[in-house]
Amino acid sequence: MPPTRDSQLLKGVLSLLLLQLLAEQESYGYQVVQRLHEDGFTDILDGTVYPALARLEREGRASSRLVSSSSGPARKYYRLTPAGHRALTEGAASWFALADVVGSVLHRPVPADPIKGP
Repeated sequence: MPPTRDSQLLKGVLSLLLLQLLAEQESYGYQVVQRLHEDGFTDILDGTVYPALARLEREGRASSRLVSSSSGPARKYYRLTPAGHRALTEGAASWFALADVVGSVLHRPVPADPIKGP
């Protein structure tokens, strides 16, 4: 059974994950959700992804275009903008720096008996 994930941590990295997925491939919302699920983020729901994509677009980090679909309504495809690419590059660097510091603390051995206060 995979470990449970803290939903607040996921919310904190969702934009960065979306920027990475859009950098790899222009995608419509449902496709992004499916790709997240394939990557192991099964806790992330459509209702979280669509507003995050809209926010990235409002911030100028993603742009969109409508593409007609033979199987239903037109799909809104998102792609990274130059500002989104910069945000991804900077965000990834920040994430890795933070992960290194957090990892160095959390990889310390855990004492068998917690230290008791006075």
